[in-house]
Amino acid sequence: MNKQKRTEIFTRLRDANPNPTTELNYSSAFELLIAVILSAQATDVGVNKATDKLFPVANTPEAIFALGVDGLKEYIKTIGLFNSKAENVIKTCKILIEQHGSQVPESREALEALPGVGRKTANVVLNTAFGHLAMAVDTHIFRVSNRTGIAPGKNVLEVEQRLLRLVPREFLLDAHHWLILHGRYTCTARKPRCGSCIIEDLCEFKQKRDYLE
Repeated sequence: MNKQKRTEIFTRLRDANPNPTTELNYSSAFELLIAVILSAQATDVGVNKATDKLFPVANTPEAIFALGVDGLKEYIKTIGLFNSKAENVIKTCKILIEQHGSQVPESREALEALPGVGRKTANVVLNTAFGHLAMAVDTHIFRVSNRTGIAPGKNVLEVEQRLLRLVPREFLLDAHHWLILHGRYTCTARKPRCGSCIIEDLCEFKQKRDYLE
């Protein structure tokens, strides 16, 4: 895929959704961090149901740490892997309090040192909370990048690096939100909705004709 085609793809995505954002509910960098930790192998809808009850009660490192692991579990027990996530969140809160003045650090290294925070989570926080040009590649972005030909790669890191290199800079800040939403609602895993896709004519998916309505 050439630069002109990529530019047109992101121009259309931007025109359709000028101000994209995460579907996780949050009102601070800390709330976003906790929500993203909880979202691993869980849906945003499921996480929001839990945090909509948790955050009004505890939305600072000190307040969540005070709940303890068992107290936190009561709020997040509807989310998959809630036992390990509760332990990670409490450990993360302790580190934020003791090492970062209860603030979410604005560096990849410091973020990835937090329990339950991997590269993808760090990228979400850096991009969404702090406005860094970071690319959080999840299953949706990995699929869309490979299927459309925007930035094919054999693994998540390869796709991330290619997107950062190939997506025109003017679109980089919001690109990961557009790609996630496109993968979640249009370019779905089992049956992509090619017939109602706004970039269908630009996409290089070889089986596209099988899904045109």
